[in-house]
Amino acid sequence: METIIKKIDAENMTSGDFKDAAALLRDGKLVAFPTETVYGLGGDAFDPTASARIYAAKGRPSDNPLIVHIADIDELKKLCREVPDEAYLLADKFWPGPLTMIMKKADCIPKETTGGLDTVAIRMPSHPIARRLIQETGLPIAAPSANASGRPSTTKAEHVIEDLNGRIEMIIDGGSSDIGLESTIVDLTVKPVQILRPGFITIEMLKAVIPDIVYDKAVLKREKNDSVVARAPGMKYRHYAPKGELVIFEGEPDRVMDAILEASGKKLEEGYVVGILASEEFAGDYVAGISKKWPVLGTGNSSGREPYALIEVVGSRDNEETIAANLFDKLRDFDAKEIPYIFGECFPGDNLGAAIMNRLVKAAGYHIEKV
Repeated sequence: METIIKKIDAENMTSGDFKDAAALLRDGKLVAFPTETVYGLGGDAFDPTASARIYAAKGRPSDNPLIVHIADIDELKKLCREVPDEAYLLADKFWPGPLTMIMKKADCIPKETTGGLDTVAIRMPSHPIARRLIQETGLPIAAPSANASGRPSTTKAEHVIEDLNGRIEMIIDGGSSDIGLESTIVDLTVKPVQILRPGFITIEMLKAVIPDIVYDKAVLKREKNDSVVARAPGMKYRHYAPKGELVIFEGEPDRVMDAILEASGKKLEEGYVVGILASEEFAGDYVAGISKKWPVLGTGNSSGREPYALIEVVGSRDNEETIAANLFDKLRDFDAKEIPYIFGECFPGDNLGAAIMNRLVKAAGYHIEKV
């Protein structure tokens, strides 16, 4: 299959830009497109065959539900058997935007789209290309992240091309996603309302609308549990993972830095290339510690020979938004250099940090070293 790459400028787009993509979606084909969170892999939410093709293209287990994207809040009444009052309160505050709500599905949504569940996950994206695509297609679009299952999510069209070129009909290149982490998911079918996946919309922000909202008990756990029923995307399976072995270190920042330097040194002594996922605050210390004995790629003193260290700066510990925006991009950079061992810092688990740590823990396959 030849995948069409279609560039669209969000500030200068017309209906004609979406003609081919909309026709493909209405015909049961797949189109990847940008959203404000990550790129999505879209198919007709009403078409069970399209949903099956999404799972096949990604290599995604079919009991992992898809998120249905809409452009008009009136769609809720068509897609859901019940729309609780909380849904409208949350939509008024956070839609369009990076919030997904789970409600009881209407019969028009096939179980192939919901991973076999009687509930449906719905969100209204704020990205202008995503919203225009939904409007021009005239259908709700089921769309998980546009990556091969288990790999880091895609925040650029080139990431989608790397994972899905030749496996889907079209990729819309709309530039980089702004947020970089998937949407927050809340379950409105339980009392109290539960957060099933943390994201850019934090628990503090949600409490301003629903004061008694809580995290699902499984969300913030640091132990793997394969028996969990996937009520939402990202709950059950290893996600967001680079190809190399990722270990994250948790503790006081200075002790974490020392532990990462020690772990990296051991692998370098064994002749391996290593990667370090670093904050701005400690990147210079990693360079100084490693470069005493081994080359550091990208600092001007690397010969390109092995062993060496690749240090990727993910953002500032004082600015969680930079870390969120860069995380998946940096994990993919390690893959591009075929780094077999990666060591990373933990970050504060409050606010947006909860979402960052949710992704990091799963990317590491729950391999956490406490120091």
